[in-house]
Amino acid sequence: MTETTLFDQRSRKFLPWIAALAFFMQSLDGTILNTALPAIAKDLNHSALDMQSVIISYTLTLAVLIPVSGWMADKFGTKTTFTIAVALFTIGSLCCSLAGNLPQLVFSRILQGIGGAMMVPVARLTILYAYPKKLLLRVLNFVIIPGMVGPLLGPSLGGFIVDFASWHWIFLINIPIGIIGIFMAGYAMPNFKRETGVFDFLGFIFFSGALTLITLAMEIGNGGKGNTVYLIGFITLSGLLIFSYIQHALKTKNPLIKLELFNIRTLRIGLIGSLSTRLGIGGFPLLLPLMLQIGLGYPAAISGLMLIPSAAANLFTKTIVTKIVKKLGYRRTLVGNTILLAIIIALFSLPNQNTPLYMLIPLLLLYGMISSVQFTSMNTISVADLDKDTSSEGNSMIAVTQQLSISFGISITSFLLNLMHNIPSQSNITAFKYTFIILGIITALSSLVFTRLRKTDGDNLSGHRTGEDHS
Repeated sequence: MTETTLFDQRSRKFLPWIAALAFFMQSLDGTILNTALPAIAKDLNHSALDMQSVIISYTLTLAVLIPVSGWMADKFGTKTTFTIAVALFTIGSLCCSLAGNLPQLVFSRILQGIGGAMMVPVARLTILYAYPKKLLLRVLNFVIIPGMVGPLLGPSLGGFIVDFASWHWIFLINIPIGIIGIFMAGYAMPNFKRETGVFDFLGFIFFSGALTLITLAMEIGNGGKGNTVYLIGFITLSGLLIFSYIQHALKTKNPLIKLELFNIRTLRIGLIGSLSTRLGIGGFPLLLPLMLQIGLGYPAAISGLMLIPSAAANLFTKTIVTKIVKKLGYRRTLVGNTILLAIIIALFSLPNQNTPLYMLIPLLLLYGMISSVQFTSMNTISVADLDKDTSSEGNSMIAVTQQLSISFGISITSFLLNLMHNIPSQSNITAFKYTFIILGIITALSSLVFTRLRKTDGDNLSGHRTGEDHS
């Protein structure tokens, strides 16, 4: 891996800003859309309850292509791969703004997802290559701050854009940011390369095919679309592809995802727990704005502003999560916190048309605080026992699981909401109430996964100490 000394000095100054820009673009895009979906649906002559494919197409593309990003960066160079990624994300954003119907918008979101799948992972990888370990924590902390600002700014900005301009501007604002990112990458980003093996193309076909078919099966089952024959067919084919990948990975020297990683117990529990928990909470950022706009009749700008307390509390709580885990340990933190999260989600079933908006603020603050503890704890316990030989593949698997769980969570939430909405004599707000209650139950059940943790698991990260573990 080589770079000129002159360019390396330049990159030390500008690389953190380039990575921060990528984090900001992705986090803003991931939150600004939720409050705008009802307006987009109306303009494209669709029901707002049928717009989950706009989000799922993006998150599924991320999940499928994240494992490819590291190989491409090492093969073709970090600067080359990152520049192409930002260009694709920017072009995809332009195509989204020009979409005249739902299929065009979904296709454009997939193009965005192709760029997004490489943009942030390659920026993070470049920083790992460029800086010594003693500087990494400081640099990475600087980089993730814009990623935290995105959820604060996104919902309210999306709501105001919809109410006072046009939903098309939600995507158009990415274009100048993307152009700046491309020029900055060309000026200051190092083009690190490393020796790579042959890409596991067959494993990628099995893996991506299985995920795509599972998602299609969920979409067919959502709201009565399609028929039972297609549903059973997609589920069966996805199962065969998963089985094929397992057999392939066991025989291949460098598979796309190493199955041996599941032998690491804390990683296995962290991944399963994260997936099961996000089935209950993954659709919350979509469900709440829809309830505020469709169920309670508030404009998009107001629904966006109502998400700020949750995002602010989430950001603030990240500063004290370490202290919480250090005092309680990972097992007690995750089991108890998951149950609290389930209760809070179920409490969102209480508001009705006569509930003042300010009454929701304490609940939103609590949700932001508890979800911050949940996400941080789940992510960090997953890496507790990774070492230098497994950290790269383990981090990729964690990122894939996160994106998959978001897709599945949105699909389940949309399915439940449509199911409740289609019950005769059921009002819009009642459908939302029942959906929140069911999602709370799903979240509560996911706490059982974390009971498999030992009392001492993660102590090497948190500094928590306890007595002998008899679990």
